[in-house]
This record gives sequence, structure tokens and C-alpha cells, in this order.
Amino acid sequence: MSQCSVLTVQLFNVISISDLPALNASFNLISTVFISMGWYFIRHGAWRRHMACMITAVVSSACFLTGYIIYHANVGEKSSGYTGWIAAVYFPILATHVLLAFVTLPLVVITLIQVFRRRWDRHKRIARWTIPIWLYVSVTVLLVYLVLYKWFPPGV
Repeated sequence: MSQCSVLTVQLFNVISISDLPALNASFNLISTVFISMGWYFIRHGAWRRHMACMITAVVSSACFLTGYIIYHANVGEKSSGYTGWIAAVYFPILATHVLLAFVTLPLVVITLIQVFRRRWDRHKRIARWTIPIWLYVSVTVLLVYLVLYKWFPPGV
């Protein structure tokens, strides 16, 4: 095997599929922080800082989505089997998260299109919906991760 092939294999063996949930949660934490900071900055007139934060949030969210798709394409859905008070708390959070997650990607894309077109009035109008929904999805995915992998792992 050539040195280049060995290096390629070593690079791609740095993380495994089982590492992706924690990595994805980290990307989401980064997104949550930067969405929040971006929202704060734009409300205080610091549009350059807002822009930097939102670019970071978009990139981090894109990394999350990539890792999420790779993980679930290889592992499938994780069955929870929760009952009692955990189910009463977890499933409503999961349901609202999933429903709003389907809305978030198109909203973020539409909001960004308005930026590229320099349609600031439309950007602002759409972003008033996009940011709180995106932030909710970002925070709830962290809660879902903590419940599934840290606090109450199924089958343990």
C-alpha cells in the first residue's frame, strides 16, 4: 500500500459511525450559540457581527445535517421504548422538533436567498420566523441527544 493510501485510510478512520451522535450534538451546540448571538447582535444593530454569527451557524448546521444523514443511513432510527414520565416529556419535544425541523431548512434557505438578492426588507420579515424556529430545533435536538444517549439510553 502506498503512503498516500495509508494516510487516506488513517484520515477516514479517525471517527466511527458511533461517534457521530456526539459530534452532531456538538455541531448543534455551536449552532445554538451562534444563532443566539446573531439574534442578539442584529437586535442591537451590529449587522457585521450578526452576519459572522449566522454564517457560522449555517456552516455548523450543514455539518450537523451531513453527520445526521450519514449516521441514520448506516444505523437507522434509534428506537426509544420510553414509558411513564420520560415518555410524557420526551415525545412531545421530539414531535415538535421533527415537525419544525422539516420547516427549518427551507426557511433558512429562503432567508439566505433574500440576503444574496440584497432584499433586506424580505430578509428581515422571513428571519423573524426563521431564527426562533431554527433556535428551537437546534435546542431540542440537544435535548433529544441527551435523553437518548446520556440521561436515559434505551435498553440500559
